[in-house]
Amino acid sequence: MIRTELIQWKEATDRLLALPIVNDDDQRDAMIASVEKILDEREQLQPRIQPPFSVEEEAFGKELVTQEPKVAVKLESYLTAIRKDLSASQTKKDGVRSYVNPYSKVARDGTFYDTKQ
Repeated sequence: MIRTELIQWKEATDRLLALPIVNDDDQRDAMIASVEKILDEREQLQPRIQPPFSVEEEAFGKELVTQEPKVAVKLESYLTAIRKDLSASQTKKDGVRSYVNPYSKVARDGTFYDTKQ
């Protein structure tokens, strides 16, 4: 007999691995909320999974342990996608800023520059 906590952990892990990586701005917040919710579920289940384990639970646990590197890779891919979007957003902001004020990064050593705009 396998404890319900272990089964719930596996279900949460499977749901996390099944979530797609969304590049659309509108759906990204929902994706992040889903990932956080699943990770919170797993965090709440973790303290309730304590030894002693039966033979069935140990075999089931070994299967769960093999899925953890997949979860780490998936979370890293989420993080990479979010960082890429943040970087693109920052680049866009810098482009707008340089368009509005094209002389902001010009060296002003000895030249006259009228600061009134």
